[in-house]
Amino acid sequence: DVPYQRPDAFSERIARNQQFLLKEESHLDKVVDPAGGSYYVETLTVSIAREAWKLFLEVDEKGGFFACVADGSVQDAVNASCIKRHQDVARRKEVLCCSCCCGSEEKGEHALIAKRAATDFEDLRLATEASARRPKVFMLTIGNLAMRLARAQFSTNFFGCAGYEIVDNLGFDTVEDGINAALAQNADVIVLCSSDDEYATLAPEAFRFLDGRAEFVVAGAPACMEDLQKEGITNFVHVRCNVLDTLRAFNAKLLK
Repeated sequence: DVPYQRPDAFSERIARNQQFLLKEESHLDKVVDPAGGSYYVETLTVSIAREAWKLFLEVDEKGGFFACVADGSVQDAVNASCIKRHQDVARRKEVLCCSCCCGSEEKGEHALIAKRAATDFEDLRLATEASARRPKVFMLTIGNLAMRLARAQFSTNFFGCAGYEIVDNLGFDTVEDGINAALAQNADVIVLCSSDDEYATLAPEAFRFLDGRAEFVVAGAPACMEDLQKEGITNFVHVRCNVLDTLRAFNAKLLK
């Protein structure tokens, strides 16, 4: 709980109990080297040692660690890795699995970036929580059953990252029925979930009927995307999206 509050007695107890679980249930205290003989662990260890030795020699050739810190090359390398990781998280290429916060934010020309990969998404959710009204996202599911369910699930997870309220549905017979249902629930965003083939007809029809009364989104990147954009449809969510940038744009429009 370090990222958002000061540790208390409960959190310290949980931290201690992790060690007890490793001892009592995984029996890590019964052997000298729990990872000994593990091809997986030993292979990783060798690869880390090999890469570390290359870095060691490079730093040594440049005059040592202090010289590299002084000229900023260490900070540049660490920051480049940090920036890439944040971009990979935003584009769903990397999964968040660690929430540790090591060190403190430095200042100056050669400062290290000390920001966790999860920080940007936490900021999105905190902004939503602080808003006077939590945005509501309505899944307008229609057409092909398998595709509408898959895309509704994807979109639910996508917008859920920002802490929006999600309204899922079993399906509608017409886009008019879906939009009327969404507006009846005061939806801020309506996500059309269907198949690529059906989007060519359904998306323009839904967009025109909605007539700007809520944000309109198409779930997916259909082949007819350029044609839909000519109709005025600009919002698409799909696996190639930068999730962070997309949600920031929606926050800018929806949060008050």
